Amino acid sequence: VRVRPLTCTETRRGDRRVVHSLGDGTVHVSAARHDATFGFSAVFDAGASQEAVFEGSGMRQLVELAIDGFSCTVFAFGQTGSGKTYTLMGPLGQSEAPAVLGLMQRSFACLLEHSRSHGPGLALSASYLEIYNEQVRDLLSPGPPCALPLRWSKTRGFYAENQLSVDFESLETIVELLLQGSRRRRTSAHALNKHSSRSHALLTIRIRSRAVSTNPAPGTNSPGKQGTLCFVDLAGSERVKDTGSTGELCVEANNINRSLLALGKSWGPPAAAAGPRYGPDVYFVARPPAGHCISLLAKPQGKRTHIPYRDSKLTRLLAHSLGGWGVTLMVACISPSSRCLSETLSTLHYASRARRVTTRP
Repeated sequence: VRVRPLTCTETRRGDRRVVHSLGDGTVHVSAARHDATFGFSAVFDAGASQEAVFEGSGMRQLVELAIDGFSCTVFAFGQTGSGKTYTLMGPLGQSEAPAVLGLMQRSFACLLEHSRSHGPGLALSASYLEIYNEQVRDLLSPGPPCALPLRWSKTRGFYAENQLSVDFESLETIVELLLQGSRRRRTSAHALNKHSSRSHALLTIRIRSRAVSTNPAPGTNSPGKQGTLCFVDLAGSERVKDTGSTGELCVEANNINRSLLALGKSWGPPAAAAGPRYGPDVYFVARPPAGHCISLLAKPQGKRTHIPYRDSKLTRLLAHSLGGWGVTLMVACISPSSRCLSETLSTLHYASRARRVTTRP
């Protein structure tokens, strides 16, 4: 869990700080009628540096596992404006300020450092896509973005057909691909965020290493190890009442919230509320409907029913990361502001459920 600082706007408005890190992976929420403590693998407060998040979250170990042939994923999720994109990417275009580089650029550097030590036996390639209004679009292909069909196969699972994959060998090349794709990603301004992501973005690094054999059989080629490192920047959950979204922005918000609902983070409408009320028209559903992937995956192995990955394109593409062969790091980004209390509590409850999910890598 990462707690961002109060913004200048929140300070001028007189918002109170209601979230405090207690150390040892514990975070405390203290406000009127709400006093709760949550435990996680690690908690980074407002003063934590980007480097501290990289080292303390286990991101370096995740890179090493991907090189060893595992399928690895890192998520950033939370309310719009909570610092997800900053945590993953830092301020884009500020490569001259290494202190603010995000998890992505630091992982690229770590990966290429390992690649150089492996010599010519390691091949790297990258693909970058976004899910905008339930359409999968390639962010690296030239020309205007067009929708890619999702397919399924027994060997690959769900995948985007005709997605461009680009080979790279240097830090400059992969950072340029990241910048190129991020510039094409859909963003808009609203009351809570001047650069709000309007789509979910997935950057996937594929790592292929040729197996070393001292006595290869004549006419045979060993496939070696193949690992992946996927970075997922989820669009932020948002309430239209707070963001002031209308027209196209409102349609985008509905699609964002619908896919996050399928993933497992949601609020029920007043008529279906099953939990305590936190604010006007905002309810946290203590027992989410059975369709939420994270909620079902958090159940003990023997009590799980069918996992509805097909409910959204986001959950289809993340099926292996959520409950399959992968090793997954999830970073919950929250605001300490009293004005964001309901969203913060919802994110923390969601993160608590996600922590109970186990996979078989």
